[in-house]
Amino acid sequence: MEGLFLFFTMSFFKRLFSKEKKEKLDLGLERTREGFFGKLARLVTGRATIDDDMLDELEEVLITSDVGVATTEKIIQRVQERVRKERAMPADQLQVLLREEIANLLVSHGGEDQEEITIPKVSEGPYVIMVVGVNGVGKTTTIGKIAYQLNQQGKKVMLGAADTFRAAAIDQLKVWAERAQVDIIAQNMGADPAAVAFDTLQSAVAKNADVVIIDTAGRLHNKVNLMNELTKIKRVMQKVVPNAPHDVMLVLDGSTGQNAFEQARQFTAATEVTSLAITKIDGTAKGGVVIGISDQFSIPVRFIGVGEKAEDLQVFNRFEFVDSLFAQKQE
Repeated sequence: MEGLFLFFTMSFFKRLFSKEKKEKLDLGLERTREGFFGKLARLVTGRATIDDDMLDELEEVLITSDVGVATTEKIIQRVQERVRKERAMPADQLQVLLREEIANLLVSHGGEDQEEITIPKVSEGPYVIMVVGVNGVGKTTTIGKIAYQLNQQGKKVMLGAADTFRAAAIDQLKVWAERAQVDIIAQNMGADPAAVAFDTLQSAVAKNADVVIIDTAGRLHNKVNLMNELTKIKRVMQKVVPNAPHDVMLVLDGSTGQNAFEQARQFTAATEVTSLAITKIDGTAKGGVVIGISDQFSIPVRFIGVGEKAEDLQVFNRFEFVDSLFAQKQE
């Protein structure tokens, strides 16, 4: 019954998403799918039923696909339980089981019925997103792409360049602000990040902005300093907009595989992360990391990056993701 529900749910969301976006997601996951699906196909070949030996090999397939050890063990355990209930389950049903269990493990962000970015309503002031992540993961680019898409929807967006430790970060965000045609508040390199955030929110309130996105420094060399800095930024923002930030978004580079897990551990220890944006999935075979990170940290993936264009930062849909992960190449 559960499998039937998931089947219809996946079909429902598949109809909602445009052909263009789905094709882009399929293409972005191509290398991950080729590695994962190829191993899975070889695993099933010549076998009549799912047995313990097959599940042992499946465990290796999942781990080598960057799903992670803990999440892999969870998937294997769930598949084992279902196989035991059915006793002699045909080998070709393994893919169906995996699709369902992986979709169940991915944490929903609640916006899966929308292609466009949805911004929740808040009681007072603009909706504030504070973006965190190490340098080089695509943090500033992700901010720019979100701003661009929201501006295209008619939302009034303001950016805050609170990564004041690198002049390049400020300059890059200014370029994206111009490209996205949104306002930006920036000061000189070395300025107090909390002061930049404060000024940004004050200006956003005065201009009646809908959304504020605050960039922060991508440093992990000292967790205590990072925690203190992010806590100070939050406290100062709340003087202007109560309950800000409404979303603390961690940006991770999906192409780094297990390194992304370590970054997630560091940042979730330093601050309360409420959503994830996983970039650079296209061109890598490490897309399985999305499954493990979402499961292990119980944080919803809000965005997935599958290309260079602003539109290629997609609202994450777990059913579409699983469908693309298992999609068979059309002859």
